[in-house]
Amino acid sequence: MSEGQHKIVASNPGLSAGESLWQACIEQLAQELPEQQFNTWIKPLLAQVSDDFTRVTLFVANRFKLDWVRAQYSHRIAVMLEKLYGQPVHLELALAPREAQPRSYASPASTEIGAVAEPVELADDSASAAFKNRLNTALTFDTLVEGTANRMARAAAMHVSGMPGQLYNPLFIYGGVGLGKTHLMHAVGNKLLADKPGSKVLYIHAEQFVSDVVKAYQRKTFDEFKDKYHSLDLLLIDDVQFFANKDRTQEEFFNAFEALLAKKSHIVMTSDTYPKG
Repeated sequence: MSEGQHKIVASNPGLSAGESLWQACIEQLAQELPEQQFNTWIKPLLAQVSDDFTRVTLFVANRFKLDWVRAQYSHRIAVMLEKLYGQPVHLELALAPREAQPRSYASPASTEIGAVAEPVELADDSASAAFKNRLNTALTFDTLVEGTANRMARAAAMHVSGMPGQLYNPLFIYGGVGLGKTHLMHAVGNKLLADKPGSKVLYIHAEQFVSDVVKAYQRKTFDEFKDKYHSLDLLLIDDVQFFANKDRTQEEFFNAFEALLAKKSHIVMTSDTYPKG
């Protein structure tokens, strides 16, 4: 056992050496990160440490969270582990093994997808909808220009609209500005409402979600906020990169995220960048 291992075990005598290393790491991160950030992203992680301490694998509940942790926290965690151990530690992220693990799918949008049109009409035909779903009825799968590069993204989106709450949940569509991500998102919502008019669907830009979170905190209207976002059958949220560095927004989004997944509702998101570690 190395000097670094002896030091870690001594500081946490009730835990194994590997558990002690991870415990020391999260205790330090808890001091450095805002509480809601720590509770949302770091605390739920499960760690597996190799016998020689050179490799740490963190298990994350779903693909979207895995991508977010990798992009926002993996470097910081790796640096902290190396600092605590005194030697380089290789950090890996993996999906937590569990039954019925929801599958997430990330599909690149294509330059061959039709250009995104400005909203011209709100689709409010659902008798059960007590709010405007904000869908552009002109953006459908029929009006989407299909090409080789976007075929997989279109197929995944069509699968979601036909069998929501099953595979590709959440569906994460990424690509540059003007490549048609929003078109695919609206197409999913319009197809679902055409097949199931009673479905509760909401399209919203990430900036509007941020605004709703701020209002809920200011006015103490959390019940109304939950009624709006936690009761949906399909949430379509555009440009989630706007959530970066907004701790309260991230916390409330993932509260909604978990609530919707628990009731087998579907979530579709877009971003102009793909999370990278």
